[in-house]
Amino acid sequence: MVYSQRGSPGFRRLLISFVLLVAWEAGSGQLHYSIPEEAKHGTFVGRIAQDLGLELAELVPRLFRVASKDRRDLLEVNLQNGILFVNSRIDREELCGQSAECSIHLEVIVDRPLQVFHVEVEVRDINDNPPTFSRPEQRLFILESRMPDSRFPVEGASDLDVGANAALNYKINPNEYFDLDVKRNEEETSILHLVLKKPLDREETQEHHLLLMATDGGKPELTGTVQLLIDVLDANDNAPEFDRSVYNVRLLENTPNETLVIKLNASDADEGINKEILYFFSNLVLDGVKSKFTINSTSGEIKVKGELDYEDCKLYEINIDAVDRSSFPLAGHCKVIVKLVDVNDNVPEMSITSIFLPIKEDAPLATVIALISVSDRDSGANGQVTCSLTPHIPFKLVSTFKNYYSLVLDRALDRETIANYDVVVTARDGGSPSLWATASVSVEVADVNDNVPAFAQPEYTVFVKENNPPGAHIFTVSAVDADAQENALVSYSLVERRVGERLLSSYVSVHAESGKVFALQPLDHEELELLQFQVSARDAGVPALGSNVTLQVFVLDENDNAPALLGPQGGGAIIELLSRPVSSGHVVAKVRAVDADSGYNAWLSYELQPATGAVRSPFRVGLYTGEISTTRVLDEADMPRQRLLVLVKDHGEPPLTATATFLVSLVENSQTPKVSSRVLVGTSGSDSTLIDVNVYLIIAICAVSSLLVLTLLLYTALRCSATPTDGVCAPGKPMLVCSSEVGTWSYSQQRRQKVCSGEGPPKTDLMAFSPSLPQGPSSSENPRQPNPDWRYSASLRAGMHSSVHLEEAGILRAGPGGPDQQWPTVSSATPEPEAGEVSPPVGAGVNSNSWTFKYGPGNPKQPGPGELPDKFIIPGSPAIISIRQESANNQIDKSDFITFGKKEETKKKKKKKKGNKTQEKKEKGNSTTDNSDQ
Repeated sequence: MVYSQRGSPGFRRLLISFVLLVAWEAGSGQLHYSIPEEAKHGTFVGRIAQDLGLELAELVPRLFRVASKDRRDLLEVNLQNGILFVNSRIDREELCGQSAECSIHLEVIVDRPLQVFHVEVEVRDINDNPPTFSRPEQRLFILESRMPDSRFPVEGASDLDVGANAALNYKINPNEYFDLDVKRNEEETSILHLVLKKPLDREETQEHHLLLMATDGGKPELTGTVQLLIDVLDANDNAPEFDRSVYNVRLLENTPNETLVIKLNASDADEGINKEILYFFSNLVLDGVKSKFTINSTSGEIKVKGELDYEDCKLYEINIDAVDRSSFPLAGHCKVIVKLVDVNDNVPEMSITSIFLPIKEDAPLATVIALISVSDRDSGANGQVTCSLTPHIPFKLVSTFKNYYSLVLDRALDRETIANYDVVVTARDGGSPSLWATASVSVEVADVNDNVPAFAQPEYTVFVKENNPPGAHIFTVSAVDADAQENALVSYSLVERRVGERLLSSYVSVHAESGKVFALQPLDHEELELLQFQVSARDAGVPALGSNVTLQVFVLDENDNAPALLGPQGGGAIIELLSRPVSSGHVVAKVRAVDADSGYNAWLSYELQPATGAVRSPFRVGLYTGEISTTRVLDEADMPRQRLLVLVKDHGEPPLTATATFLVSLVENSQTPKVSSRVLVGTSGSDSTLIDVNVYLIIAICAVSSLLVLTLLLYTALRCSATPTDGVCAPGKPMLVCSSEVGTWSYSQQRRQKVCSGEGPPKTDLMAFSPSLPQGPSSSENPRQPNPDWRYSASLRAGMHSSVHLEEAGILRAGPGGPDQQWPTVSSATPEPEAGEVSPPVGAGVNSNSWTFKYGPGNPKQPGPGELPDKFIIPGSPAIISIRQESANNQIDKSDFITFGKKEETKKKKKKKKGNKTQEKKEKGNSTTDNSDQ
């Protein structure tokens, strides 16, 4: 930049002023530089990067760039050193015309993060344009009769520079006839007149040649000249005169054609033709003015001819000549100055640049979305533009510099609520009425993974029938993610855990895309009633979000298990030996069966199949108790051998059945064998052979029992001799044994109290049988009646699998009055139709063979002396003891037949598949038979 000679005081003062100006502008957020016009290419303007506080190394990575509206190539920045320099020729007159101020506005934009700086580069004027006249010569016609001090207008020069460089001074070459008078009007323009110093003499000189020189105020000075040719005319002594030399007219722009601007009126003191006046545009009027206005030569009216635009030209100067009609015409002169008044006729212009879209929904507040610039060609209030946005949107406009705005984020975004905004920017000027323009920006909101997959409900209940086919579809889970694209792409998986000894994934699986849940294997209600697990739904966002839903899969029971007989019934026919006569209602035997199913599928009923003959059977079976009893007295008239077939049936659809066969032999008292009266019969061979075999078995059992009893007695005697006061034989204390009319069940001394009270652990106590008690009254004399006080409580399947079957089971206690039988008592509101029948179980999940009994001495039926139940369970023992007593007059031996049966195991887990269930049940039946034999 060249200001003056380096080192001079003026140069130093100018440099200090420039530095202060740059510092002030930088502090206010704007840089200001100054350069002269016509500077050469590469001329240094300023260290723009340093002044903006930017590091040179970050200019390229941050995409440093300079933008200038419509002046993109005048200035450039060297990205290596951050210097702003002149790139091409700058002509101030071409750039700004004759405007007093001229500057180039630069937008400096850097990214990462986005920053916008505004830089003003002032273009200083240099005196590079000399004063010029509109034409090379001016011709004036002056009558010789004009008096001294007469004034004649002369056109002045113009200078394209501004300021002092355009301040013109005029002078003419020295002569004896004319002087130059220069005056300045209110518009600061010069009005030139030639002043006649002495009268002209046409006969002496017809033409005068003068040189008019205009000099500007620049350094160095520049000059312009024009030739003044003055023709001296003869006689017409009075020239037309206007009442004013200058007329000022204010006219609205866009005034329509033929609008009257002014009506001029000049007067002439002459008479006749010399008084008639014609009006003309002076030859000083430019063609551009003549294209805008027209003058009526006779009336002096000036009217609008062309379009007037304040933005193109604000002021018109029109020189008018009034000429009389004399042969030697005289002219009067005036100037009409037409000032245009601005009208709000220009709509604001708006441009949107640097649009940074789409914007993420989690973008921070004040994020810049777009840069907006506005302009208006009008002036004053008509050119003052304000911008506004569509209401109720999360954006706002921030004014950055003059007519520059930034569209920034004002509130948090939520794409799931609104995914796209149509932002309308309205630019409105201050005119009356105001004009406005709009520009639309479509702001798209980019999705962020901020929503977890959501299920319709937190838990689902699914009912699946057991024995489903492998791979069966049992349910479909579905989660919805409010996000978009991959953030809304949901996949499903199992939340793995262990179910017992196995993993959850061995039972069920879930399809990752569809959410369908499949059962990988047939489900078994008897093994697994409820399968509860969770399914996880996760989206594909980064980071992924997820949620869980709980599935409760209830396995519904199907009738897939036939009734299973307990005890010896499962292996063949049961032989019952009865001594005649047998009273009516006598209980012969009891069928015991269980069903692994639940609810109605496990509710068992018992039916006595009719014989092949037409004779009605003298026996009946309890519909729900399974007790076989006589319907009348059996005597010699009845057949000595009768075959009873009991059908055990559940209530499933279709029902499943099992059969138990009983062979009842009626014998005389004298013919009763001295062996047990109940024999297991095989499927082949004669009945007599089977009876003989079983007699030997019973004898062996009795022998072993006697040996055990003798051993126990010997052990007790030894203990009594060792501790006569503290042992079981201590005086004053009753013998604690479990007794019956046919024998005594004795337990070890350490366990005797626990065993007799039912508290001992199973399979741990020594047990001996001794047939030493006297025979009590026959049970046939007082036949047992069905107890009207049955109390049945149904429990859930899950709690009943491990129940011990205690039908008719009793616990004997020894006391002073003899054995005290604690009978099972069950309450019922109504009498039962048959002995031992009870109401069916209610609801699913109930095992009909699992009963809860109440024992107490309050039963109305008390046993007689020596009367015992036919079956009972010894607490702590896995055996079910069945004891049958006969009448005293029966000839069969009064010994008892004892059967052993395992109790149902607690919550057995099925280790094999469904197809092997039948085989397992057979094996359990065989095991029960073997236990009975022992």
